[in-house]
Amino acid sequence: MSGNEIGGQPPNPRDTLETKKRDIVAALRAAGDAERAAKDRAANRTERETWGVHGATLTDMGVELRAEMGVEDRVLIADALWRDGVADGRVLACKLLTQARMRPDGGAWDLLSSWVYHFDCRVIADAGAAALQRRLAAEPERLAVLDDWAGAANVWARRTVFAATAGFAKARHPGDADHAAREAVLVQAERMRGETRPVIRQAIDGWLRDLGRHDPARLAAFESG
Repeated sequence: MSGNEIGGQPPNPRDTLETKKRDIVAALRAAGDAERAAKDRAANRTERETWGVHGATLTDMGVELRAEMGVEDRVLIADALWRDGVADGRVLACKLLTQARMRPDGGAWDLLSSWVYHFDCRVIADAGAAALQRRLAAEPERLAVLDDWAGAANVWARRTVFAATAGFAKARHPGDADHAAREAVLVQAERMRGETRPVIRQAIDGWLRDLGRHDPARLAAFESG
């Protein structure tokens, strides 16, 4: 009988995932640093519980876990980490779902797109946007959600309109889908032309600068309009 079996029965998949999640949380706590946690909370202007795990460590953990686990298990673990509410865990949850080629990716998209409305600080919003970029690139039809994000009360959700679509602005050899995506984002940039909140204004201006590097004529047309 395998050491992973009890009484001849195979391990329950749910129990296995719960154990895996506990191990991940324990690793996060062990990698934390109280001094860094205080600095991270101040830098992100958040009171959310933070353990002070270095960003590079979170990235490495994400890489290792993506290699170890299938997509469906990663979605379940990411959901559990997000629900815990700890900043480091939420960043890692996003990193578990940051992958260009992911099939099936419906569960990852559903989670990520629901989290957008709960982004509440830069480090989580940036990690979420990085994951969302891959899912939007995989299926540009998902850009239909930009209207909802742009109309959200949450400033970080509105910022995500631009942070999660930066890849389209940066495309060196854009195809039809890239051009269509750019136009969809420009609609929202026009909608927010008078936006003055720094966190959103910076994202818009950065997106437009990227567009200008690759399509200066389109940027000029937008600015003259």
